[in-house]
Amino acid sequence: MTTEYFGKGDPARSLALLWRTSERASRKGKPDLSVDRIVRAAIEVADAEGLQALSMRRVAERLGVGTMSLYTYVPGKPELFDVMLDTVYGETDRSEDVPGGWRERLEHIARENWALYLRHPWLVQVAASRPVLGPNGTAKYDHELRAVDGIGLTDVEMDAVVTLVTGFVHGTARGAVEASQAERETGMTDAQWWAAHAPFLSRIADVSRFPTATRVGEAAGEAMGTAYSAERAFEFGLQRLLDGIEALITRRTSP
Repeated sequence: MTTEYFGKGDPARSLALLWRTSERASRKGKPDLSVDRIVRAAIEVADAEGLQALSMRRVAERLGVGTMSLYTYVPGKPELFDVMLDTVYGETDRSEDVPGGWRERLEHIARENWALYLRHPWLVQVAASRPVLGPNGTAKYDHELRAVDGIGLTDVEMDAVVTLVTGFVHGTARGAVEASQAERETGMTDAQWWAAHAPFLSRIADVSRFPTATRVGEAAGEAMGTAYSAERAFEFGLQRLLDGIEALITRRTSP
């Protein structure tokens, strides 16, 4: 799975597009195009066919227009990619009335991010080391920080906590997407894959040499019905992550 990086376009053009500081209107006689319509079509292409299929030509085909007409609104594919990211970031819920305290707020944020990755699997290919500097990405980050504001953490720790939670979701979602793609690419479910390999493995594997792996693997496989469950990894990992953050907050607030 190839990793993609945003921010590869011209900074001035990307930021102008992200914040819509200027946008040309459709010329008379031309289809009713806009930045938003082009971006939505690009997201639909990526959702259905993956980032590898995304191109200005493919987006134009989806819109039923000539490729060159897109350049009236979008400088190029790198800038379009930046706006795609910022647009989908606007889908996450930013409710301020989540019942409970900071733990419930962080859990809500994690689940919103998890759902976002599952709706747009191509997001797992995006490197998370640089933020998208658009209005939705900025609002998302601000909302996530407010979930842990005023609970005894320093500003640096607040940023670290948000990064920890969103990074965990990114990694676990990548596993979920890879598992889904594995079935599609190989034409075999996990159960079918194991059924095909088990007879040969049982003849060559030395159980006495790997007793712990055998015992734990069999127990996990029986419990999950598969060798790997991204949903189970997400649920278990999220609660352990929140436990660790709770321990940090307790240390910070204890007399």
